[in-house]
Amino acid sequence: MSITVSEFSSENADEAIRIWNEVVKEGQAFPQTDMLDHDSGVKFFESQSYTGVAFDDETGDAVGMYILHPNNVGRCGHICNASYAVDSRMRGKHIGEILVKDCIKRAGDIGFKILQFNAVVATNERALRLYKKLGFTQLGVIPKGFKLDNGQFEDIIPHYIEL
Repeated sequence: MSITVSEFSSENADEAIRIWNEVVKEGQAFPQTDMLDHDSGVKFFESQSYTGVAFDDETGDAVGMYILHPNNVGRCGHICNASYAVDSRMRGKHIGEILVKDCIKRAGDIGFKILQFNAVVATNERALRLYKKLGFTQLGVIPKGFKLDNGQFEDIIPHYIEL
């Protein structure tokens, strides 16, 4: 499978929104709880420093996406943050790795110096393996920092990598 990551456009908004909402609905990784509709999704994705959408080159289908934005402001504005979503039917095919690598390159091109993840949920084993493989540093554990969709709390593990 060949994957190309392209910049978000309103032409692929509904596919990106579908993939994003799927992860929100699962309640296992994103802090967001509200679903995006077409208008709110376009506004949200266009407000990011960069939104990338991964497409299967053979089918043209969107298979994943990410958002990239500052993690803070002012003296900490050189640190960025990102969130990744892969279509559930396509997970386990290294699309997440393609998205993270593209994001690292884009973040550096934009001028960010550090990519930081504030809340990697401890049960997100695929993400933890990927971030370790790509050279991210774990910053410790925040006990019960994430509320799962079932109401239970799970630990989060912040990560960073210098760009």
